Amino acid sequence: MHTEPVSSGLADPHFGGAAAPQAAPGPGALDELVETMARVRTAVESVVTGRPGLADITLAVLLAEGHLLVEDVPGVGKTTLAKAIARSIDCHVGRIQFTPDLLPSDLTGVNIFRTGSHEFEFRPGPVFSNIVIGDEINRASPKTQSALLECMEEGQTTVDGTTHQLPKPFLVVATQNPVEMEGTYPLPEAQRDRFMARITVGYPNAADEILMLDRQEASTPLSHLQPVTDGRTLLRFAQVARSLYASPSVKRYVVALVGATREHPGLRLGASPRASLQLLRAAKAIAAMAGRSHVLPDDIQRLARPVLSHRLILTTEARLSGVTPESLVDELVQRTPVPALEPADRRGF
Repeated sequence: MHTEPVSSGLADPHFGGAAAPQAAPGPGALDELVETMARVRTAVESVVTGRPGLADITLAVLLAEGHLLVEDVPGVGKTTLAKAIARSIDCHVGRIQFTPDLLPSDLTGVNIFRTGSHEFEFRPGPVFSNIVIGDEINRASPKTQSALLECMEEGQTTVDGTTHQLPKPFLVVATQNPVEMEGTYPLPEAQRDRFMARITVGYPNAADEILMLDRQEASTPLSHLQPVTDGRTLLRFAQVARSLYASPSVKRYVVALVGATREHPGLRLGASPRASLQLLRAAKAIAAMAGRSHVLPDDIQRLARPVLSHRLILTTEARLSGVTPESLVDELVQRTPVPALEPADRRGF
């Protein structure tokens, strides 16, 4: 188990920062990534059965160094999914059950005064884990929710004026129950924007639910899950994914798609430039897992729903007429033209 922070050496330009030149992945690097991520996917799907595509999106977020919001009713496997990933990659897991009386220091840690040494000692909170599972994040107060902002965006947390680096890889998997909304605090737009993607787990079909009963009749598959890789390898794979080629046409397509959300009359708030950045990063991760050294518009279209829909706010008229953020993203994907490849775009193919 990796309980100590490890340094990745990964550059993170964020907004407006100068991106470091990315070297193309070596000939064997992509093959190793594809083989390893396939084994992680198989391990996760042995525990969370009957939800095709769910593991792919989750692993893409992990590989793209994002964070994941899982929204669904209780009992469909949200927490199990996060635990299965953590166990598959042999990383330390921190779990937080969000409640109205939870304090920011319950997440980040506290300084304790030791009378013997007359010194303060920092006791880290559960955010000092590789994978942080935040159950029912919307039950905590906005003050406590916002304590995660610095952790998610900058990979660090500040306690009593001292900044502490968080371990890498660092993935926040937060869950929300969309049914029981009484006594909850909806996530503010700024925090929703920090999540690279939002997914729903959904119910398995009858055959897969029977398979689940068979597998878990005598024991829990999670308890038998063995690691198939480790955190340091994932950090190296994240570097490989970032170095994939995205042509100017693909980048223009990302900007056109995200920009269309800001002009749609049915939306009060469109997607931010951070959404463009995270959509491209996630698309690179999906392309890397498919064994490609370049991003295709298909990758962008596949990820448009999970990456964009939770960032959109509908107008009252659109909401009352039955429009959903997901259906609106689908509409924009359909009507945004896919740009033709230019000669310069083909250099990475």
